[in-house]
Amino acid sequence: MTLLEVRNVSRRFGGIAAVNNVSIRLEQGEIRAIIGPNGAGKTTLLNMISGRMMPSSGRIILRGEDITGLRAWQRVMRGVVYTFQITSIFPRLSCYDNVALAAQRRLTAGWLDRLGVPEAEVSRAVSSALASVGLLEDIHRPAGMLPYGHQRLLELAMGLALQPELLILDEPTQGLAPADIASFCDLIRRTAQTATILLIEHNLQVVLELAKKITVMDRGTVLAEGDAKEIEQHPAVQQAYLGN
Repeated sequence: MTLLEVRNVSRRFGGIAAVNNVSIRLEQGEIRAIIGPNGAGKTTLLNMISGRMMPSSGRIILRGEDITGLRAWQRVMRGVVYTFQITSIFPRLSCYDNVALAAQRRLTAGWLDRLGVPEAEVSRAVSSALASVGLLEDIHRPAGMLPYGHQRLLELAMGLALQPELLILDEPTQGLAPADIASFCDLIRRTAQTATILLIEHNLQVVLELAKKITVMDRGTVLAEGDAKEIEQHPAVQQAYLGN
């Protein structure tokens, strides 16, 4: 079942096309990686899918609904959750409070819910999300005191607390220690049981280990698309991305 369709999407900045006529389709439960050289348009594409940036042309379809004109928060309410390449936590708040803000946003999606959400329900959601990323022992620790790699995991916990249908990850393993990367891969596989994953990742080992399908971008366009074997053997990919 198709969850997301990006149809002929472009984004221009003056006379420069950062993304030019890109189309991709994601199936429900898929783990999709987008790779490519710096400046290929990867983050711009994810910004348009998440609603942080509007396309100059083209359409974005989620479960058959055209969401092209929706703002980022409206897409979050429809299950589209984005974690940033640069951490966006609240450093002076505890890990609990950071994740609670996300959990409360999900739990107060309806007008009646805004009359009050039981603290016990928020607490369960926070504990579950922090346990998923291995940070439950840090639940009361100020987020800014965490090592950088663990701050990345905290941001992922915030995303998981929103119970996403589409989880968009921008360089999620950046700053993670090797042991944390192995745990992260396990976490993404578990998350894919209930959500579709779309990630930008420069660590090719992570890409090859996780992604069923890989989209390669270069100079704002889709250069190639396929499984790991097809991508590794693609001549244009070898020249533009792998340097062969």
